[in-house]
Amino acid sequence: MERTLGALAAHNHRRPFIALLCALVLCAVGLLCARNLTLNANLADLLPDSFKSVQAIKTQEERYGALGWVVVVGDDADPEQLQRFAQDLAPKLEALPGIRYVEITRPSRFFRDHALYFLSPEDLKEVERRIEARLTWERLHANPLFVSLEDDPAPSLDFSDLEKKYGGNAVTRLSNNPSEFYLDPAERRVVVLAKPETSSSDLTFSRKIVDEVQGVVKQQDLSKYGPGFHTEITGTFQKKLDLQSQITRDVAVASSVAGVLVLLYLFLHFRSMLAVGMVLAPVGAGLAWTYGLVGVAYGQVNILTAFLGAILGGLGVEHGIHLVGRYLSLRGEGMASEQATRESFTHTGGAALVSALVAALTFFVLGTSGLRAFREFGVIAGVGMLVIILAYVLVLPAVLGLVARHGWSPRRTSTETKEAPLGQIITRRRGLLTGVSVLIVAGLLTQMPGLRFDYKVSSLEDENLPSFVLDRAVNQLIGYTQMPLVVLTDSREEEAVVVKEIQARKQQLGADSKVDFVASLESLVPGEQARKQVILKDIGKLLERVPEGQLTAPQREELTELRHQVRAAPFSVADLPAGVRQQFEGRGENGTGFVVVYPSVDQSDGQAMRKLAKEVRGVMLPDGRPAVVAGESLVLADILDLVSHEAPYILLGSTLAVLVAMWITLGGLRTALLCLTPTVVSVFALLGLMPLMKLEFNYLNILVIPVLIGTTVDAGVHLITRLASPGSDFVRVYSETGKAICGGLLTSAVGFGALFLADHPGLNSIGALANLGFGMNLLVMLVTFPALLLVLSERKRRRRAVPPRPRGEHLVDDGQGPHRTTPAS
Repeated sequence: MERTLGALAAHNHRRPFIALLCALVLCAVGLLCARNLTLNANLADLLPDSFKSVQAIKTQEERYGALGWVVVVGDDADPEQLQRFAQDLAPKLEALPGIRYVEITRPSRFFRDHALYFLSPEDLKEVERRIEARLTWERLHANPLFVSLEDDPAPSLDFSDLEKKYGGNAVTRLSNNPSEFYLDPAERRVVVLAKPETSSSDLTFSRKIVDEVQGVVKQQDLSKYGPGFHTEITGTFQKKLDLQSQITRDVAVASSVAGVLVLLYLFLHFRSMLAVGMVLAPVGAGLAWTYGLVGVAYGQVNILTAFLGAILGGLGVEHGIHLVGRYLSLRGEGMASEQATRESFTHTGGAALVSALVAALTFFVLGTSGLRAFREFGVIAGVGMLVIILAYVLVLPAVLGLVARHGWSPRRTSTETKEAPLGQIITRRRGLLTGVSVLIVAGLLTQMPGLRFDYKVSSLEDENLPSFVLDRAVNQLIGYTQMPLVVLTDSREEEAVVVKEIQARKQQLGADSKVDFVASLESLVPGEQARKQVILKDIGKLLERVPEGQLTAPQREELTELRHQVRAAPFSVADLPAGVRQQFEGRGENGTGFVVVYPSVDQSDGQAMRKLAKEVRGVMLPDGRPAVVAGESLVLADILDLVSHEAPYILLGSTLAVLVAMWITLGGLRTALLCLTPTVVSVFALLGLMPLMKLEFNYLNILVIPVLIGTTVDAGVHLITRLASPGSDFVRVYSETGKAICGGLLTSAVGFGALFLADHPGLNSIGALANLGFGMNLLVMLVTFPALLLVLSERKRRRRAVPPRPRGEHLVDDGQGPHRTTPAS
């Protein structure tokens, strides 16, 4: 393998124009294929299409339409002006072709008027009995001839027990606010809800409809609603666009900063712009080829693969530092350019190929994940590592051959290896450094029980974006979430079964239930209305006999409200307010088959969403089929379940894959274990350091661990490979290879560390954790591992130097060095 690499490099060195022409053609093809790549930050697309939650969302979008809203929020005006703004804006928004309907008022008045119809006949009889008992008591005590033999209290007219009984149902939740509009007088805020035709997962439509809504708002004369009046837009569609913009901005910033930092470090490392170009040219070509393959295979990048340019660039530069550094060193020793190229790619290139193969294999293990973001990241990163090595073999020797033809040769002073003072210290204090390192790592391992997993969805969606913050305020104003779950059914009978079952589960779980309320159109129309109307008329006759003169003002208001309620006529689905019907009707002529479940918990809490999913799933329909439940909350629950299930297997698989690959490529298990040691030590030290640094795992940054396993083994491979060369001197090898290892780890850290600049919390946490991991590995590689190697080497040398001694013989030192002696001598 090494000889083949050297021969290919020498061939390309001799024929640079052919090699560079091939590279340029491949770059042109790659860039052509990658020109239409788009970013997809949709949460549902993180899971494969085979997941039921993903299939359910697609079915829901086809039948029910969009779950979210485009929400226009008006702020800083008097309540009358806020209502006027909502009334003026609603018809103009409803006229937009992409808007199904607009909602500005609550159904509170309708449901309060018909509230008594939602009581059972038995409870209505109980209401009638209590009123009649109180009237009888009042009539008796008003008679001056009546003498009570017992001091009985007046019969109670407290109906709080009945209110509690019906307090959690949909009607109560939909009518619990006295305001007719979605308005908060204290906050001086009003909300206008516009329901689009298409789901927010279609970003092109989302951008179009939000722009149209903004256009309508800008056309309004907002000054007539007050001097400080202003508007903002939030809701599911605006949140998706803001998240997309944030990640796009983070990609641009992270990639730019990573490029500048790598360029700066390479210049400081080599002190030659030509050498910098030699390192970056193959990396640029490899990235162009890789993203061309991404364009052909996927056509888009996700929240993770969008940053692979910076990450692969940092990892790829590491190989260039080793290869160009070795070439310059050999040229400085007087070796010809072609021979130096062959030698560099034979040994250092062989180590780079082993490292790339191992890293690629680790990424491919990550590519077995069911989570689409991880799978695509693993496949693209694995292919990218191999492609970049191919680019180095094709491009770098050709560049070296081309500049050699034009008479360029490196300055001797730039390639002289100075003995690193740290190498001398490690040689003299190897035992002490090994012991101290063992104690430090052991101390960090004691902190591992403090490791935590952050179940908040903020790792996938930035909950601190202005539209997210405003959206939570809108939910509080409305009184329930704008993003419910939808249970898909095929008939009114199935709707009734689902509503009854979920209500029963909610009642059984009590305070542990994650459901706020559940409703369907039929559940909003009570049964036995004719029978209840007869009872209500009887109650009305009793209420007419109530003497108002003896009541307080609040009691008179309650009496007036109650008299109004008992006069309400029976109603059907057609009589429900349009705003209510529209929320439960899907696309097309058939509006049946939807049960809406409103969660009672924060939908950014992953653990709560897992419990919610368990509570609402598994409802059996009359024909024995399980009801299909759709919603982004269930996608989140599935993502968490998948990550929790796969993480141990991926970590174990990555470690075993690295070990087996190194065993095969390095030719021995002992050598493979030795090269893997610094990676294992640094990863465990990182896990112990995380609780001390207040870092937690989340849905995204957990992939850093297998990535560290795959990308940090090359440092050990390079060091062991160079030390195994005949006649190698530890201090000299450490000084030369240690510099390259340091540069390689730093550039790898730059690739991941650029994510530390991302505003997105999940991506930011990847950068922080990766930087900490690379920093820990750098300390282990520069101090702990070399000291351990020297200790092991010394013990091995002693065992070889001292043959087994006969019985009774022992070593003495009389000042002339240790030698064997016996008691007789």
